[in-house]
Amino acid sequence: MSVKINKLEIENVKRVKAVKIEPSQNGLTIVGGNNNQGKSSVLDAIAWALGGNKYKPSKAEREGSAIPPRLHIVMNNGLIVERTGKNSSLKVIDPNGEKGGQQLLNDFVEELAINLPKFMESTNKEKAKILLRIIGVGDQLYQLEQKEQEIYNQRHTIGQIADQKGKYAKEQPYFPDAPKQLVDVSELIKQQQTILAKNGENARKRQQVKEIQGQFELENQQIKQLQEQLAQLQAKHAKTEADLQVAQKDTSILHDESTAELEANLSHIDEINRKVRANLDKDKAEDDAKQYANQYDKLTEQINQVRKDKAALLNNAKLPLPGLSVEDGELTYNGQKWDNMSGSDQLKVSTAIVRQLKPDCGFILLDKLEQMDMVTLTEFGKWLEQEGLQAIATRVSTGRECSIIIDDGYVKRQEQTIKQPKPESSWAGKGAF
Repeated sequence: MSVKINKLEIENVKRVKAVKIEPSQNGLTIVGGNNNQGKSSVLDAIAWALGGNKYKPSKAEREGSAIPPRLHIVMNNGLIVERTGKNSSLKVIDPNGEKGGQQLLNDFVEELAINLPKFMESTNKEKAKILLRIIGVGDQLYQLEQKEQEIYNQRHTIGQIADQKGKYAKEQPYFPDAPKQLVDVSELIKQQQTILAKNGENARKRQQVKEIQGQFELENQQIKQLQEQLAQLQAKHAKTEADLQVAQKDTSILHDESTAELEANLSHIDEINRKVRANLDKDKAEDDAKQYANQYDKLTEQINQVRKDKAALLNNAKLPLPGLSVEDGELTYNGQKWDNMSGSDQLKVSTAIVRQLKPDCGFILLDKLEQMDMVTLTEFGKWLEQEGLQAIATRVSTGRECSIIIDDGYVKRQEQTIKQPKPESSWAGKGAF
């Protein structure tokens, strides 16, 4: 059973003169009234009574009062909490009459339940950490978020490189008429030398023909000049003539190859290779860009999977309020971050989370509920009742939604139109129940 407040009596604390309240066990108990009448003083007194001296107001004693502050709270578990006397000493009595101290109260009083602004004014990341601690997935979610951030950073770097590679590839010139591979100069020179050697051999053979031709002519002259040697020379001449015919026949089929194309290639080799290198660079840049783009897509898939794991982790957790979640390390409610939530949603979220911090604490103090309209206020009250949570709240109002109205430090009965005189030291006529 969660611990709640059955009854409280407050006297001479800040603006409060004398107030008795029996708050509803479930739902809203609204302390209404105009400004500077003592509404917030009621909440400050409860926080001081249950939270300890660190919540003691700097000027706790009501101005002009000769009587020291008096606090008396009865809890539904039978505990009686009192602060009385000149030093406002704490006395805690359990149902068996045993006395205790602040530690006994700390066992069931959640600090943020009596100091909700501390939670509401914390950073969104701090709120998220509290929620994750409550549902017990903080460490797992932290690891997933670290993993997501690492992959995201890696993908961001890959994406930048892919963009650079793609841009570089687009800027590179391309020559469709250039060969796919660089031209090897040494191979061209080798081919040229082979042709030149072959042509040299042809020239040698042609020179041989000329020499044989000259010899043949010389021998004809010798025949004419040396008739007497005709018989001897005819045999030699016949042989020479035969050699000449063979040589002429061999050279008739010879064909000299041109080196013009190779010489042109050699003269343009640098330009050709420049184009080839440019094409190779462009091809490589496009291939690199494609590879980095593929890596980027794979990392995106990994990020999406991590995000699914995070969502599954939170969806399977027992959240204190449907619609609560943590995105990028920040608290969200129905998809909205804290600064985009309405004031009423902020109160609802804060109440739900703080309640789960210490489930034994069945009450919470809420200040300044005037930010809620009547419809929202009614819905909030019904939600508190469904949750079995007791809320004591203040609202600048004297309307029918108020459980009690504080007027000049006293409880004003709602049916009264004129405040009746109230004796300073007596509780008679000061309470509304």
